[in-house]
Amino acid sequence: MNSPRSRFAMFISFMASIALVTGTAILPGAVANTAATYAIPSSPIVVSSSATNGGIKVTWNKVTANPPVTSYIVSAGPGSCPVIVSGKATSAVLPIIKGSDDQVANVQAVNAYGISDPGSDGVSVTVRQFAKSSVRNLQILGLTDLHGALESSNTSIGASALSAAFAEERQLVQPTITVSAGDNIGAAPAISSQFEELPTIEAMNLMKFDVSVFGNHEHDRDITHLNKMIGASNFQWVASNYNTLAPLKSGNKSAKNYIIIKRNGINIGIVGMNTSQTVEQVFPGNLSFTVGGKKQDLIISAKIDGVEKAAKTARAKGADMVIALLHQGWNQNLEGKAVGELVDYAAQLKSADVVYGGHSHQKYASVIGGKLTIESRNAGVEYTRTQVCVDTAANKVLGAAVDYIPKASISTALSDPATAELVKKYKDQLTSKLDVKIGVVSDRFPRGGTPPVERSGETPLGNYTADLLRTKYKTDFAIMNGGGIRDTLPAATYTPANTALKRPGTGTSGPYDVTLGDAYTIFPFGNSVSVVNITGTNLWAALENGVSRWPSDGRFPQVSGLKFTVDTTKPAGSRITNVTKSSGAAIAKDATLYSVTTIDFLVYGGDGYTQFDASKQQVRDLLVDVFAEGLRSDLAAGKTTLMPVADGRITVIK
Repeated sequence: MNSPRSRFAMFISFMASIALVTGTAILPGAVANTAATYAIPSSPIVVSSSATNGGIKVTWNKVTANPPVTSYIVSAGPGSCPVIVSGKATSAVLPIIKGSDDQVANVQAVNAYGISDPGSDGVSVTVRQFAKSSVRNLQILGLTDLHGALESSNTSIGASALSAAFAEERQLVQPTITVSAGDNIGAAPAISSQFEELPTIEAMNLMKFDVSVFGNHEHDRDITHLNKMIGASNFQWVASNYNTLAPLKSGNKSAKNYIIIKRNGINIGIVGMNTSQTVEQVFPGNLSFTVGGKKQDLIISAKIDGVEKAAKTARAKGADMVIALLHQGWNQNLEGKAVGELVDYAAQLKSADVVYGGHSHQKYASVIGGKLTIESRNAGVEYTRTQVCVDTAANKVLGAAVDYIPKASISTALSDPATAELVKKYKDQLTSKLDVKIGVVSDRFPRGGTPPVERSGETPLGNYTADLLRTKYKTDFAIMNGGGIRDTLPAATYTPANTALKRPGTGTSGPYDVTLGDAYTIFPFGNSVSVVNITGTNLWAALENGVSRWPSDGRFPQVSGLKFTVDTTKPAGSRITNVTKSSGAAIAKDATLYSVTTIDFLVYGGDGYTQFDASKQQVRDLLVDVFAEGLRSDLAAGKTTLMPVADGRITVIK
């Protein structure tokens, strides 16, 4: 086993690699406005590190930042026992655990925007004589929003490499647990979605996950399906903000309000919170169940009370610490503040020690109310490795520190044979069906970003698909939700077995070949196209709903046949300032009827779209079939499908 000294060398090497890949070690980017410039703090300058009674005394120079520094994290990399101290401090003692070797301490500055790169004087300190038996380390491996990204791609790590990487992490630091903040399944590539998501659950079993909270996409299918997932899971599902967990069970396996896991003599309580937006983001009926012939619904609370109560109960039952898995996201850093439900809930949660977020597919880390609060990106792009220092005698967490491990820092040769075989088994069954070429595109149609482009403004894939829908069904307008777009075109998370196909990669440029597998990866939900009428008044209201949670919510509208302006500086409900036809003719808030092509999910009220009359819709073809048909039509005509340029159909004022 590596010594803490070699562990820290690995840590420093890793942080350098992240800086090369992202430009920032583990944090979201700074956001500036005309009044002031805000940023994450710079690295502290460590003045000295020396042995003292109780551990390593580390001193550093105060860091000035905007927003102000709120905390400092003192650590020594994997296997160490980090502490979190006040932003006014300029020194701290790093506790030493039994079995420790020489250690090299580092210090990170924290503000609302994030956590700095580590600063260190590089001095190795001998500390064996100061080890405390009650002070113990716990390592937490975490990810969120995997969405069935089992295959390795240009961006995703892939299940076999994740499984092997997790095994190496556990070997390096044996007291380890592995957690997910939800959305493991749903909105997934064909390798998972075409097999009812079982491949993802089986892969998570091989990765040795301990626990996951439910995300909204765990409810993409009905409760019967979710219970199949629970029955197939070797890990525990938790949710602390549901009105009941009684229907969420399979055999002797069931969802729990909280659990307690023991590692390294530490009793670890784990609680969970799903987003209350789930009811708007899944089909009506997906949260329904029947007891004694009476239909009932799962109700997912927007309040933190249930999570707080579960955390307190876990402590009363003997938990030394509590981890909160919140399927809630950070959205952006704006004018000196971090914005998002994850930030709000972490501040309200008093009985947890470490908080994990998800849902918004963004990267964030800070200390909120003394708690390390972190979120990683989606689709297996990265995972987090967190060190927690627990004083079991005092039942108190002294601190925690996190590293982000991206695909770039993992060896391309790293693979777990059993997980690789699992992925291959399902991939082989898909190849003949999905590796069929259906088109050629001029360039990769993008998605993602901060804020996510399909959830915050006009985007090529939104324009292309909405135009296809309006043209095919000859309606006045087309509206679709940006959150329904789940990948780029060609898809980053779909890898054809046919290596003769030209695909995006390092150093390659378009045109690129597109397969049916790409189509199913981009639109995995099985939505049908619906044609329905809407009044001018309701059209304005629908657009208002679509922009109400800008800039990261999936309800953001991608449109065709119309133009609209959204002023994001105005309150939700009054942000749409102008709506016209593509010609520029004004669309009034009146009873004039217009025909609209959309998807059945929105007609039935999904993503808060209550402005359509579901009883009068005409349900037509599958969305994925219409999308594939458009590409096939160009291919048959010998044409390359051109990536649309922005034509100003959506104007965002911010």
